[in-house]
Amino acid sequence: MRDRSAELPRYLEIQRDLQQKIASGEWAPGSRVPSEHELQAQYSCSRMTVNKALSALARAGLVIRKRRSGSFVASPRSEQTILNIHDIQAEIAASGKAYRFEILLRTKRAMSEEDAARLAVRKTGAVLAMVVRHFAGDIPFVVEERLLNLNVVPDAEIEPFRDSPPGTWLLNVVPWTNAEHSIYADIATGHMASLLDVEKKAACLVIERRTWQGANTITWVRLSYPGERHRLTSHFWPGGAPAI
Repeated sequence: MRDRSAELPRYLEIQRDLQQKIASGEWAPGSRVPSEHELQAQYSCSRMTVNKALSALARAGLVIRKRRSGSFVASPRSEQTILNIHDIQAEIAASGKAYRFEILLRTKRAMSEEDAARLAVRKTGAVLAMVVRHFAGDIPFVVEERLLNLNVVPDAEIEPFRDSPPGTWLLNVVPWTNAEHSIYADIATGHMASLLDVEKKAACLVIERRTWQGANTITWVRLSYPGERHRLTSHFWPGGAPAI
């Protein structure tokens, strides 16, 4: 079992700050985002760090990057999903609480029938199976059960996940094109109740998700939240895109 406690990486701090400017309306849709050079001077960091933050915002659909023209705040689009893929590390850090995570299980194995069904792929190759517990302060925030398709993301096998959990690593390293969410209520079994520090049979909010890169499934994940400590909120317009 490994326990990691670290400050938010610099590029994630910048990403979170820029995202807040967009979410608050300070930067309106269509407005120009300061250039990489301007942001580099503003945040006293390297251009690579700024580029990493902007690239993450572009993957999230919040900005559009145009060669020679720069980056612009994206306009709401009706085809965007109401549920975005949240970065748990950034979400907890944004709440003002200390973030840490511990990897409870990490194992590479040949893909089983159950693994293939969860990933919605043919049974071939190998997967990296992980169980990760995330904390907000000293309180368990969510338990993450994840399968990474090593046919698509072979680098995951050697990634140590020392500074960032697998979800954050995937969001910032592996581009995804589409995702599928399934949300349901469940009760905490004895083991899950222990991991979440709740009573047995307590209500849990569960989110299962698959993400793809084109026709290839990248990962399947099941996130189990204590129902009494978590609320799912989405802000959106009729026929439009969400502000998450």
